[in-house]
Amino acid sequence: MNLIKHLLSGYSAKKKKARYIAQLQNLAGHTMLRSELHADKTCFSHIGLIGDIIYSIPCMLALAGNKRIELYLDITQPSMYPKKFNHYNEGKILTEKSVDFLRPLLLSNPAIAACEVHKDELIDYNLNDFRKYPFDYRMGHICRWYFLAFAVNYDLGVPWLRATPNFQYKDEIIIARSFRYRAPEISYRFLSTYPNLSFLGLTDEFEDMKRQLPNLKHIVVKDALHLAEAIAGCKLFIGNQSFPFAVAEALKVKRVLEVSYECPNVIVEGINGYDFCFQKQFEKIIEGLK
Repeated sequence: MNLIKHLLSGYSAKKKKARYIAQLQNLAGHTMLRSELHADKTCFSHIGLIGDIIYSIPCMLALAGNKRIELYLDITQPSMYPKKFNHYNEGKILTEKSVDFLRPLLLSNPAIAACEVHKDELIDYNLNDFRKYPFDYRMGHICRWYFLAFAVNYDLGVPWLRATPNFQYKDEIIIARSFRYRAPEISYRFLSTYPNLSFLGLTDEFEDMKRQLPNLKHIVVKDALHLAEAIAGCKLFIGNQSFPFAVAEALKVKRVLEVSYECPNVIVEGINGYDFCFQKQFEKIIEGLK
């Protein structure tokens, strides 16, 4: 039986490698690794997801150099998630409302001069091209997928976003936990012994978490900048692999990541960062940071 398993495993590995090579051959000469279409700016396009947009910023900074960045977002693409997940954007990856939500945060950072819906602008780099490469998107590091596709690097241990801290939340532990990317057998109930707990996220996510933490408060934000200011000003941020954690990671605040065992493609880099996927380790980290 072990021999049969070994043979099947070898056959599967060969097929996987063959598919990988075939996909690379189809891409030969496709992606521009260098573009000089504009003298004073570098224009990018992206289809989302909104967390992926945050993780693409280091690549944009590296590619743009000293030029200003203009980002144009495609709102025509259907959702990538299975139907079993709620489609908050009406079955789309991004909508005009999504762009309006993101714009204040991105424009608050000096390097980014525009964040608009993509119409007919001349684009230097289509950031979605990384998806054409044969990565295993369930693992690795989202930021580095862009680096691998566009042949750049950036220090991911330093902040790549800015937000003025809202010290209204200086004593708060802020939690964000989407329904996707949850680690099995993880409970947040032990946090009920901690004062000043707040939640950033959608109403149904908040109501779900409130079943574990009855004293939890809901922070309702008007846009991504408001969200970032709350995260920048809080005592501690805890999140799973969703948009609020992408912001916390970009800001390098004191943060703790709940890692998905099925899709561990977010990696904590630099100071103030911790991660967990097991209960006792989660509790130990929070005890040490309180």
